[in-house]
Formats: sequence, structure tokens, C-alpha cells
Amino acid sequence: MRNLFIIGTILITGVLFASFGCKSNKNKEKLISTNENIMDSNSNEIYFAGGCFWGTEHFFKQVRGVTKTTTGYANGKIKNPTYEDVVSGDTGFAETVKVTYDPKVVDLGLLIDLYLKTIDPTSLNKQGNDRGTQYRTGIYFNNKQDEKLIKEKLAALSKQYDQKIVIEAEPIHNFYDAENYHQDYLTKNPGGYCHITPAMFEIARNANPASKSEYTKKDKEELKKVLTPLQYEVTQNSATERPYSNEYDKEFREGIYVDITTGEPLFASSDKYDAGCGWPSFSKPISPKLIQEEKDNTLGMERTEVRSKTGDAHLGHVFDDGPKEKGGLRYCINSASLKFIPLAEMKAKGYEKYIPLVEKKK
Repeated sequence: MRNLFIIGTILITGVLFASFGCKSNKNKEKLISTNENIMDSNSNEIYFAGGCFWGTEHFFKQVRGVTKTTTGYANGKIKNPTYEDVVSGDTGFAETVKVTYDPKVVDLGLLIDLYLKTIDPTSLNKQGNDRGTQYRTGIYFNNKQDEKLIKEKLAALSKQYDQKIVIEAEPIHNFYDAENYHQDYLTKNPGGYCHITPAMFEIARNANPASKSEYTKKDKEELKKVLTPLQYEVTQNSATERPYSNEYDKEFREGIYVDITTGEPLFASSDKYDAGCGWPSFSKPISPKLIQEEKDNTLGMERTEVRSKTGDAHLGHVFDDGPKEKGGLRYCINSASLKFIPLAEMKAKGYEKYIPLVEKKK
């Protein structure tokens, strides 16, 4: 009972100090959303013509790393064609899907390989039950660097067939979005016509699985066995430890700070500074993808709580009173939520790839 009374006193004191010693952070969410938009702009595009675009669009939508699919008409002879113009066969357009993808998640080579599974590469102007020049096959690119890989893939494919491969490989000259009712057609009409089988959609869904994380969330019963009472209260019940007397407030050796519940690296010593608030303070996490931020209106204040994304552990709060030269943010983190790995131990403990983040340049 005496230990529980001491921990309770520590937690209450910490919460009160945090309530009156730290500023609110009303502008933080706007900064994060701006950064996310900048990151999202890092994408590539490729255009696939594979017969009826309803199926091709739905197929690529299943692939992890594809961020957007748009049905439309490519490489024709007139401006602003309608569906009726295209099906006449006189405009030179091909039903095509513009695939926007994140090259950090899925590579073009895999997208081409998947596309080739959905078509008969020797069939000219015909796929499934659809016939006409608008149903020809083609891979169209807007990045000259993609041409070499596309032609290499088609050359390798041609060795598997006695007949001629009739897939076009050329730059995208023009592309017009199809009418709204053609967009996401099979999502809106699950029983609609499609020349691609449901089994192929399943192949697309499983073609680019996410790598299994080396860090996993533990259940609360397991955490009770491995954490101290204070560490458990802070990470699982959003408590706040006492300022100044905690473990890492005055820790300034080179190294990384990992989530005490999972071991996942969250902060680097190179971003740590003495804010004078009594808790470890950082200008930023190793990556914004490692944390999640939530509104916290407890104690009559508007604050932004910081939690680890993988472990869902409470870490602390983020404020906008940090060093301006480092972005103006202060991640005020409980020592009880962290474990410090000194630089000298990082390699042996499996954190070698993070050494460049903390090692001082000579």
C-alpha cells in the first residue's frame, strides 16, 4: 500500500506541474497535416490499357501502394472525347486506367507483371468479350526512364509466345478522364460486367503484402509483468511522472530512445534539448509515422497528446514553444515511456541502422 501511495503522489504532482508549466498547442495539427500533404505528393504515374477499363481499374485498386486509379481515354485524335465518341472506333482512343502509386511502397516492375496477368498479350483489339480498337492493350508512360523497364518486360514476355505480342509501349500523348459513372464502377456495381475474374482481384490484393513489423504491441497482462508500476501507469493509463527527478531529464549522451513497451525507436539524442520543464524534450521524433497525436482536453486545457503508433503507449504531449531554429516544437515526453540505448550499445542491440542519426559528424 505504501508503494502505491508514493506512486499516486508522484503521478498527481506530475499532472499538476504539466498542467500549469506547459503551453497549449493549437497550431500543431495544422503543421502536421501540411507535412503529410508534402509527403503524399511523392508519387508516380503509369497508364495501362487492358480491355474494358472497369476491370483493370478495380484490379489495380487492390494493390498495396497504389494510391489512386482513374479510368479514362488515352492517345486519341480529338479533344475531350465522350464515351460515345470512343466506342465509335473513329477517335483512336484506348480505354485506359491511370495508376498513381507510391514508388516507396510498390515498384513499377511489379505493377507491369500484375497487368500482364490480366490480358491476352497476343490478342489485337480484343480482350474477353470486348472488341474494337478502344480495347487494345498498351502501357503508356510519362517518365522516359520507365520506357527501358517496360520494353524489357515485354521482350521477356515475347519469349514465352510463338505469336506476336501486340501490347503498345509508348509515351502518353493525351489522357481524358472518363465520365463519373465509369469511375470506381465495380466498387459501385459489384455484380457488374468484368473480363477479369474475382480470383485475379485476390491475387492483386496479396501481391504486395506489408512486411511484418519487428515491433509488436503487447497485451496489458504481459506489460504488467515487464514494466514497473510507474511505467505501466504512464504508458497504459496516461499518467504523468514527476518533473526533474525522472530518469532521462538530464540524459544527454548519444543514443536513441525507444518505446518501453515495444522497443521501437522513437527519438534520437540529436533532437534532444534541455527545455527546462523537467522532462525529456525533443524537437521531433525520428519519423512522424512512428507516433500518433490526439486532442487532449483534460484538466481544462487544449493540448495534443503524443502516443506511440505501434505500441499505443502514452508518451507525453507536444507544444509549440520549442526552438524556432529546429521547427518550433517541443515533444515533452515521460522518461517512464522510454528506454535509452547508448550509442556504444546500439549495434549489439540491433539498432545499428540508427547510428548515423546520433553519431556526431567529425
